[in-house]
Amino acid sequence: MAARLTYAAILLLSAAPAAAQGAVQVSEASNITLFALGVAGVLLGRRLSMRRRDDD
Repeated sequence: MAARLTYAAILLLSAAPAAAQGAVQVSEASNITLFALGVAGVLLGRRLSMRRRDDD
């Protein structure tokens, strides 16, 4: 049990250059903001169109 914990600690604390080479791309904040505004616009448009149908 102690050997497994020691091995796990060594793996977690050691530098892993192989893992650093496979970088993950992170979206820019502007892309996420534009996406969120688009989703909000679609939701708002659907809500307003549903309200107009109820008024008729």
